[in-house]
Amino acid sequence: MRASQLFFPTLREMPGEAELISHKLLLRAGYIRRLTSGVYTYLPLMWRVLRKIEQIVREEMDAAGAQEILMPIVQPGELWQRTGRWDDYGKELLRFEDRRGFPSVLGPTHEEVIAFLAANEVHSYRQLPMNLYQVATKFRDEIRPRFGLLRGREFIMKDAYSLDADESGLDRSYQVMAEAYHRAFARMGLPVRMVESDTGLMGGKFAHEFTLLVDTDAGENTVIYCDRCDYAANMEVARSYEQSAPPAPATEAYQEMRPVATPDMKTIEQVSEFLKVPASRLVKTLLYTSGDRVIAALVRGDHELNETKLKRAVGAAVEMADAETVVRVTQAPVGFAGPVGLKVDAIIADLAVQGMANFVTGANAGDTHLLNVNHGRDFAVTGWADIRNTQAGERCPLCEGTLQANPGIELGNIFKLGTKYSIALGANYTDADGNERPLVMGSYGIGITRTAQAAIEKFHDENGMIWPIPIAPFHVLVLIMNTRDEAQTRLAEEVYARLQEQGVEVLLDDRDERAGAKFKDADLIGIPIQVVVGRLAGEGKVEVRRRGAPDRYEEAVDAALERIAAILQGADGGAG
Repeated sequence: MRASQLFFPTLREMPGEAELISHKLLLRAGYIRRLTSGVYTYLPLMWRVLRKIEQIVREEMDAAGAQEILMPIVQPGELWQRTGRWDDYGKELLRFEDRRGFPSVLGPTHEEVIAFLAANEVHSYRQLPMNLYQVATKFRDEIRPRFGLLRGREFIMKDAYSLDADESGLDRSYQVMAEAYHRAFARMGLPVRMVESDTGLMGGKFAHEFTLLVDTDAGENTVIYCDRCDYAANMEVARSYEQSAPPAPATEAYQEMRPVATPDMKTIEQVSEFLKVPASRLVKTLLYTSGDRVIAALVRGDHELNETKLKRAVGAAVEMADAETVVRVTQAPVGFAGPVGLKVDAIIADLAVQGMANFVTGANAGDTHLLNVNHGRDFAVTGWADIRNTQAGERCPLCEGTLQANPGIELGNIFKLGTKYSIALGANYTDADGNERPLVMGSYGIGITRTAQAAIEKFHDENGMIWPIPIAPFHVLVLIMNTRDEAQTRLAEEVYARLQEQGVEVLLDDRDERAGAKFKDADLIGIPIQVVVGRLAGEGKVEVRRRGAPDRYEEAVDAALERIAAILQGADGGAG
């Protein structure tokens, strides 16, 4: 491919609409363009990257025994009503009616469609196990699309679905897919970690995410992992040794509860400093609604509430209470809520609070807190549960190691769905004894578009992208420093032709541009190997560079081609 014929409209300035460096670089380098909020057009360079990611995924899915199909993006709303996700999914599910007035959705995922297909086509244990997958466009109507392709509304995804006769069969399918995911991401050059995760709206009993750890603010999740063993989980389900069991009861004697004036002191930091007590002696009262109920969640002052864990403790969806609700149940301004005398439907307290005595809480009165509050004596707890975030520095729940925390980007996930969808949609089979049983399902997704952007978030520098070789749009970029120099042009054409003969994907920058502009674009678009044809062309020599590496090799064409072949042959998926 010649750069003079390639459509890659680069930008000299960082786009103001983007927050993450990966999003900025994709826009600057002419990989994507925004159509509307959360929806992008993939330009030629990006499409080449996406096709490579798709191909690696397809090869690993096929090798794992999965069969490729393609399902409709428009799905009958009735299927989602039967599984209960019509209401549970919320406003991210784009609903509409067709001309006949039948409710439909734009598919964000396809569990219902697979279960419907299986209900009509899979009837005997002899047809099992089965795994079907697709690579297709999805749509989720995100309330706040941001971060480019990491949280867009329209995206490309690989989704696979296993059908098994029983739980042991699902266990085998789950393991096969986990191994396939490890191979796929390794081939892409992306060092992911498999971490425990919440099942969320997918349902089921068990799930893992494949997460790429990053050193930027792009991490949508925080991954908690042990520095000694393989324990790893995202923050939604992470636990430490300290969270695994109730703490020992407090031994100090109860003191008399009394109010204290705390004018304009609404935050933990303000109250802690004003009263000269550590945050660990305070208890936060956070108010949530769950349907018509108001729930109070109590956590220690130096801990953070985990809404996913609170949802599991409540057994239903929760949403932070609005200011009107807070004022109504506390009879006080926002910032002074406390559990004593609080008129709510339930009080769920974190296990760490169970070991506290004589702590500080809000007083449900403006500019006032309570000292020496004690659960059991001053208020009743409806239920105890682990509802806080795990913190770095706590002990591993499995060994003597110390837990670490790192931002991460989810690239894929795997779920043990069980029989949730098969029972709802009548997807049954007949076993060897003639008994009818529900199919046991698994679901397995890889975000194709988000994987591409995550690679840039992981591998870049101040000059631009640094693509891992296996998913780079081209392997080699040949730059002619002066297209009016006959020796340079002739040698560049020779290198270009010989690389193509060797099956190397090569882009020839034959544009009539200044050398400085070409170098800037070369670094910006991130092709991993650069061949510079310039002042040494008359001697039959070129310069070989690795994008992001300091080394430069000035050598004859034959030696340069041997070097490039060795780099590509030895590419183990590393960046650049």
